[in-house]
Amino acid sequence: MYRSRPAGLSGLCRVTDHLYLSSGRAARDSAQVSRCKITCVVSATETGTSCPPAPGVEYVHIAISDSPESPLGDHFDRVADKIQRTAEGGGCTLVHCRAGVSRSAALCIAYLMKHRGATLLEAHGWVKTCRPTARPNNGFWKQLVRYEMQLRGRNSVRMVSSYIGEIPDIYEEEARNMTPL
Repeated sequence: MYRSRPAGLSGLCRVTDHLYLSSGRAARDSAQVSRCKITCVVSATETGTSCPPAPGVEYVHIAISDSPESPLGDHFDRVADKIQRTAEGGGCTLVHCRAGVSRSAALCIAYLMKHRGATLLEAHGWVKTCRPTARPNNGFWKQLVRYEMQLRGRNSVRMVSSYIGEIPDIYEEEARNMTPL
């Protein structure tokens, strides 16, 4: 059953009425998947699942590594549209990657931008509220920034230079506070 507090690393985090985000480990918990009425699982991992999906659950595998160079943006529209179609059919989608931090969070953010009308800044805040550990890698951020420009013609987040490389401006203060002595 859905809890109003974030599920942390151990459970399924409810992003919307029909969208959940989790780690691979939580996604393999068939009791949680069943309890949340998941009808579609999107796995953004390098390799497919080690255990078959539950009967009646559609499984979509996005073969991708959690590397800033990985072209996750190539999958934004397809995954966002799949989540939307599943919801329109009365189902729920679970998006997961290994840790439920980078790839799956970026895919959920893309969905919120495309089908919920959220800006990138709003979508990131939305996902962080549900799953505080969410933090797409900087390469995925660049792809999300480009995606927002495609969708809206303007950006709510921009990439800025820092001592650790290009980062989203929403992390600028955090990076400044981490500057080595």
